Amino acid sequence: MTSKYYAGIDGGSTYIKAALIQGDRVAGTKVASAGIDNSGAAEQLLQTLCQEQGISRDAIAYTIATGYSRKIMDVADDDISEITAHAFGVRLTAPEGYRPGLIIDIGGQDSKIIYLDENYAVKNFTMNDKCAAGTGKFMEVIAQILDTTIDQVGELAMQSTAPCDINSTCVVFAQSEVISLIARKFDRSDILAGVHTSIAKRIIKMIRRSEKNGDILMTGGGALNIGIRAAFEEELMRDVYVANYPQFNGAIGAAVIARERDNV
Repeated sequence: MTSKYYAGIDGGSTYIKAALIQGDRVAGTKVASAGIDNSGAAEQLLQTLCQEQGISRDAIAYTIATGYSRKIMDVADDDISEITAHAFGVRLTAPEGYRPGLIIDIGGQDSKIIYLDENYAVKNFTMNDKCAAGTGKFMEVIAQILDTTIDQVGELAMQSTAPCDINSTCVVFAQSEVISLIARKFDRSDILAGVHTSIAKRIIKMIRRSEKNGDILMTGGGALNIGIRAAFEEELMRDVYVANYPQFNGAIGAAVIARERDNV
């Protein structure tokens, strides 16, 4: 007998992500820009996932929503906080053999530090949602200033031979600092390396020294940036791992919770 399908919807501030799981297998993922009709966009994402799997919409036994817009997702049977969703997500997305004790999640508009116990339960968390510095949106702005794209900034930063010092912790002042460095003819890769280091230092300040146990796992769209991962490893002086399907970790976690609730 074929096991049931379960869905998770992560209504983020910038994108809506959807994940479909079957057993312990991630069957499919989809992402779309967050528009004015988040609920409609979520329904369309699920319809597309079902078409790709060759199943009917009714094959999804249970759907959980998470993220900023979770309360308005008509497609969901229930919702859960994004902190809990991320903790459940790493049960499927953590690289084989690793036991994350700390999650660094870099989203479009906020960054989160989530501390886990040995059973992946949330012990504590810290969130920065008051300032854009240390988020994907900030990096997108810097990419535009430097005439590149968010997909290229990481590789460009890795080409740096003399990273610039970016001292401003405010996103507005940091932008001005970057513009000044451009005017002074600093190399783009060196500026980007400095920006990545600045972001890493800002997020690391959120981490409690007493709770650095276990492996460190990056999730969120920011985890796709090899430059920010390298900056974290340089500043922390230890390995930092990237989750499988990092951008979809919250949606996958919501799907895992949907599976557990259906089986109660």
